[in-house]
Amino acid sequence: MLSFLKEYIMHPRSVGAVAPSGKNLSIKMMEPINFEKADVIVEYGPGTGSFSRELVKSKKEGTVLILIEQNEKFCEILNHEFKDIKNVHIVKDSAENVIEILKFLGFDHADYIVSGLPFISLPKNVSLKIFNETKKIINKGYFITFQYSKVKRHFFEKYFDFQDILRVLKNLPPAYVFVLKNKK
Repeated sequence: MLSFLKEYIMHPRSVGAVAPSGKNLSIKMMEPINFEKADVIVEYGPGTGSFSRELVKSKKEGTVLILIEQNEKFCEILNHEFKDIKNVHIVKDSAENVIEILKFLGFDHADYIVSGLPFISLPKNVSLKIFNETKKIINKGYFITFQYSKVKRHFFEKYFDFQDILRVLKNLPPAYVFVLKNKK
């Protein structure tokens, strides 16, 4: 918790929250995922691993989980916790480079992308690059992200079709989970 707060103070635009996501939000983020059919799952901005722990717990042994985190301290925490877990790759990089990262690891798509990125505070050009890269690699899969408000909904709608919006009241602050697919 203190590591997270310190990183938020040092990098507020890229960390985006003063504390890790709560258990209720983590569980709600997993609801749209069919773990039996998922071969490749990517997580953008795993931070200290709130969603990652749920993904590791729920995924099939053969499912590949790629955690893309640009914060060095958070990468150290993730490496410490997940280094011995089969098919989990921790990549210190930006989600803007997801296509290149997947190619390097031998994949051309992801079945699901789970995101903890603070799109409301990211520069618009960074969000646009992430959205364009995401559209290319999820193909028929799902992009699942959360936000603390619906302010950016119109921005998401330019790139994706909403499949669902899940409300998480038992989180500080309460959050919305956006379940998105590529536009048809």
